[in-house]
Amino acid sequence: MPTVMSDAIELYYETFGIQDDPVVVCLPGMGNQLLIYPEAFCMALVDRGFFVIRMDNRDAGLSSITADGDEYTLSDMADDVVAVLDDVGVGTAVVLGLSLGGMIAQQLAVDHPERVRALVSLASTTGEPDLPAASDEVVAALTAPSKETMEAQIEADIAARKLWANPEWFDIDQLRVFFTKLHQRAFVPGGGMRQLEAALRSPSRVDDLRALDVPTLVVHGENDTLLPIEHGRRTAELIPGAEFLEIEGMSHDFVYQVWPPLVEAMTALTARTFEG
Repeated sequence: MPTVMSDAIELYYETFGIQDDPVVVCLPGMGNQLLIYPEAFCMALVDRGFFVIRMDNRDAGLSSITADGDEYTLSDMADDVVAVLDDVGVGTAVVLGLSLGGMIAQQLAVDHPERVRALVSLASTTGEPDLPAASDEVVAALTAPSKETMEAQIEADIAARKLWANPEWFDIDQLRVFFTKLHQRAFVPGGGMRQLEAALRSPSRVDDLRALDVPTLVVHGENDTLLPIEHGRRTAELIPGAEFLEIEGMSHDFVYQVWPPLVEAMTALTARTFEG
């Protein structure tokens, strides 16, 4: 599958569907890889008439891994997305970002609004420090140092996911298969923390979000224990004309139960961009 350079960063991506169709680019969250958007989800979008790009952010998966001390920001990560779109030959895209990927998607809409047909911010946040915080236990799991072995990291990831998953949707066997596949593909200790540091060193998006003129869908769940639902509501409040979708039962886990309402809402949002 193709890669492209963004300055000194090599970015890995995959595509599905027919390129003449409206494009969706899917951005993973902190420490995650493009596998968080399973092929079945990508094909569900293809079935609705989309051309889908899923990519590994820098410091994850098969994209370039930076060194501790290398400093970058959300704007740099947004520029990475532009490099991928350019390499594919895409002018504008619906930008779907999950969690930290949603922050990158927001920054892309701020920095490069001409490249964003529509913004879909999923289980994400504005980055404002006064919004409700996760519990100490959840924060500790999120920011825990990487384990020394892949096997230990898989178990740590499962334990952490349990803290921010809907218990009724939590499938430990399925998660073990997923995290094993993830880390066998690329084991990147410290990558997620470097991505989090990029978000923390980035400037406030509040004023820029208030000034956005991009069709926007904000999606969140009442059960989110990592980024409580107030983060999503605040995002929708700031962005003019944003639609807010609360998915029943959704926590901070991107599982198949979330896909149907998300795909339906993304399809409707994109259709509206062709009106008038």
